[in-house]
Amino acid sequence: MFLNSSRFAPISTTAQLPAPRLVVTTHTADGTSVIASDSQITPFQPLGPKGSAFVRFNSRLSVPVSNTSYPPDLSATLPRCPPQGVIFCTTDFPPGAQAPMHRTQTLDYCAVISGEIVLALDGGQETVIRAGEFIVQRGTNHSWINRSNSVCRCVVVMVAAEKVVTLSAKVLEETVFQAKK
Repeated sequence: MFLNSSRFAPISTTAQLPAPRLVVTTHTADGTSVIASDSQITPFQPLGPKGSAFVRFNSRLSVPVSNTSYPPDLSATLPRCPPQGVIFCTTDFPPGAQAPMHRTQTLDYCAVISGEIVLALDGGQETVIRAGEFIVQRGTNHSWINRSNSVCRCVVVMVAAEKVVTLSAKVLEETVFQAKK
């Protein structure tokens, strides 16, 4: 079991990672910068206690965003980027987890901050991404596979993107998956 300070609690007995802490800033009426909130975020586990866990920190419907309004509470939903927007989230992949092959209409900036994950592409290529390494994913059809014995946590910023059109004029559509009911 991961040793936690009293400030952080594990997300489940199988996850071995602390629940993420989110600090949000804002302004007072006179424009002074202040902390608006400082809290632990409970991960959303739509695939059950042994499946992947998601934390959606912030999502906006369009870019540029307003820094004076608050986003809707979408904490109990899969992290999907709005068609003209942006999302900031984490995904925890427990050992043995595998996401189905899928494509999103986004440009994804991903940082592995704990563990390691295999990025598999529909063309058959695979590569291991380890803690401290990064991915820029440009609308590719992909799967995530955790073949290690520890949880992998990825931080992701997804930005809405145009559909990919190949040199042969083929339009690559989104192929997302749904949570199990």
